[in-house]
Amino acid sequence: MHNNNNGYPSSVRAWATVAILMVAYVLSFIDRQILNLLVGPIRRDLMISDTQMSLLMGLSFAIFYTICGIPLGRLADSKSRRGLIAIGVLFWSAATAACGMARLYWQFLLCRIGVGVGEAALSPAAYSLIADSFPASRRATAISVYSMGVYLGSGLAFLLGGLVIKVASAQGDVLLPIIGEVRPWQLIFLALGAAGVLFTLLMLAVREPARRGVGAGVAVPLADVGRYIRANRRTVLCHNFGFAGLSFAGYGSAAWVPTFFIRTHGWEAGQVGIVYGSIVAVFGCLGIVFGGRLADWMAKHGRSDANMRVGLYAAIGAVPCVLSFPLMDSGFLAALLMVPTVFFLSMPFGVAPAAIQEIMPNSMRGQASAIYLFVVTLIGLGIGPTAVALVTDYAFGDDQALRYSLLIVTSLAVFSSILLLAQGLKPYRESVVRLQQWAASPA
Repeated sequence: MHNNNNGYPSSVRAWATVAILMVAYVLSFIDRQILNLLVGPIRRDLMISDTQMSLLMGLSFAIFYTICGIPLGRLADSKSRRGLIAIGVLFWSAATAACGMARLYWQFLLCRIGVGVGEAALSPAAYSLIADSFPASRRATAISVYSMGVYLGSGLAFLLGGLVIKVASAQGDVLLPIIGEVRPWQLIFLALGAAGVLFTLLMLAVREPARRGVGAGVAVPLADVGRYIRANRRTVLCHNFGFAGLSFAGYGSAAWVPTFFIRTHGWEAGQVGIVYGSIVAVFGCLGIVFGGRLADWMAKHGRSDANMRVGLYAAIGAVPCVLSFPLMDSGFLAALLMVPTVFFLSMPFGVAPAAIQEIMPNSMRGQASAIYLFVVTLIGLGIGPTAVALVTDYAFGDDQALRYSLLIVTSLAVFSSILLLAQGLKPYRESVVRLQQWAASPA
């Protein structure tokens, strides 16, 4: 089995790399999503509104995550990807710990920006490492397994948050040496920061695979990257904005679903953490891996647009779910409907980055991935949570109207994705052919 790998690392080493990178991704998502369950205590201690809270959850993080992603993606195309990731993990872990010491809103905002800057180093470098560790026929599955980190991390964030709220209400504030008295929610951030610093040691086990594929290891001038992307602009626009709509629906709902169960159905935060956390961890992972397997299977059967097509199918599947779950009268039924909602909304997020690896030369992959992450994160994480909060605060002016804000925002986002991804299938097939021609033409 290992002989026909054409110089790719052995299966064991390749999957070990994916596993370690996935743990990094899990940590980054716990740090990113833990706020969603702590809306109550943080709003109380910092004395802020839903909209201000949504800026902590999304925009403050997303703007810097996306802006720093592009230069860091460029570094990933030419420098040590392993080193880049290790430095990123240390940086965001320090910033997460600092969130636990924030006493004022602006301090918290600055620390969240730091988390965004550090996390920007991870994915472009990780996609590039994985693409060089696996032949094309197994790439969508490998990237989907890495991307499971999103759902494992988010699920764990809700589970951990739920447990901490339970313990906290029993115990109250904690006295720490040096730091002094901290709230239970602050303790979570300090513990997560420490975990990230320890994790950096694991990165030493990752070995850099050789860069391969068209234009490997060559630092390409930015102008050339721009020219190549412009030649494929219809594909890139439909791809990036089509998947961004699904990301908008996913992040917008993930940020407020816990609060929706608390406000609309009167659940306890601990209960929401356990129920929603389990659904996200299990069905998010199943959805994303199913999406990757389906794309690899369709590609094997001759569909060159398999990665885009899976995104389109997922969006169509999500429509009845996002239209129905906010309107349920019983919390149990709403939770039951969260299962297919999470499954369909997670399906596209392994195939979306895999689609980029299929249409870009190696020397532009990190940068093209960073541009994709820029669009998807800015629209999804940057605007999604805030869009829901703005509709609640300003259109309805009522905290109890959250269910309708969720319904309006997520369904509009999913419908726009269906239109864009359907438009993008043909240009995507043309871009796949264009890369083969680009590879064949003498530079």
